[in-house]
Amino acid sequence: MSNTEEQLEALKDIRNMMERSSRFLSLSGLSGIFVGIIALIGAAAAFVYIEVKHGNLPYFEYAKDANGKMNLPFIQFFFIDAMSVLVLSLSTATYLTVRKAKKEGEKLITKTSLQLMFNMAIPLGTGAIFCLIMVAHGFTGLVAPATLIFYGLALVNASKYTFEHIKFLGIVQLILGLLAGIFLNHGLLFWAIGFGVVHMAYGIIAYFTFEKN
Repeated sequence: MSNTEEQLEALKDIRNMMERSSRFLSLSGLSGIFVGIIALIGAAAAFVYIEVKHGNLPYFEYAKDANGKMNLPFIQFFFIDAMSVLVLSLSTATYLTVRKAKKEGEKLITKTSLQLMFNMAIPLGTGAIFCLIMVAHGFTGLVAPATLIFYGLALVNASKYTFEHIKFLGIVQLILGLLAGIFLNHGLLFWAIGFGVVHMAYGIIAYFTFEKN
């Protein structure tokens, strides 16, 4: 190996070390695939519930009963469905991320990983509270668009602490969220595409590009 090649290799190693020190790179592509599958199952359950209970009318019209009061069974079902998707998704993503970090000999709790979580938590927490406020005021049709938009903001906000392509995933979620807000009757469909199909596509690309040997 020539002197120039050795210097280039050394520079490459230094660059990799600097990148690993400033970015959390243990996110698993497999987690994107499994999170997408879980989201699609949750969306399918919601579609079936709506079809069986209410037919083809927009789902959010049933958030209130005939007397204008909150339709508690409807709200409870969607809350349980959403929480189940959230808990299963977080558990799966955490497990796969921990497994990848151990495999690569990386520390899971670092300054960078904490910054990553903090930068995601602000938009996600704000979005969750905002969605609860909208439900309380009866604006349930905007919940699906809002979850996509705030999630997209969280990904864009956190992308500087992990893989750069996370930003593009966030931008796609933002676009889908805005479209869901425009085509309000199809908000649940856009939610399924964003959290389900797009996550799976991202996970497959990330896994075979960065992880599969």
